[in-house]
Amino acid sequence: MKIKIVNRSRHALPQYATPLSAGLDLRANLDEPVVLQPLERRLIPTGLFIALPEGYEAQIRPRSGLAIKHGISLVNSPGTIDADYRGEIGIILINLSNEPFTVNDGERICQMVIARHERAEWEVTDCLDDTERGAGGFGHTGKE
Repeated sequence: MKIKIVNRSRHALPQYATPLSAGLDLRANLDEPVVLQPLERRLIPTGLFIALPEGYEAQIRPRSGLAIKHGISLVNSPGTIDADYRGEIGIILINLSNEPFTVNDGERICQMVIARHERAEWEVTDCLDDTERGAGGFGHTGKE
């Protein structure tokens, strides 16, 4: 699949880390380092702009290494980039640790997964089909 991209960052285009990776690593595009204090969230620019085909979205996901080593995650995970969005991709990082964390220019800060999606059409009805689970809520399937 070919996707049009404008790269206004100082960094190479996003890349897959291995041949079987699902996500492309996105990098921070910063004029100076950003220090995230504990529980602070900030919008981090990437300098990237994309044009996805109709029927696709880009999902923005945390990087597991940043999460386990430093407590860095995304506030809206996964974030969604719609096919009609043409603005700069910005990443809302949050520091869930007890220590300040410095985001440096060029640092890999998240992953982007390109995914196909469907558009739903509502079909109004008075009842739904029965299932084994029924109306069982959170934790329902773990009960014996």
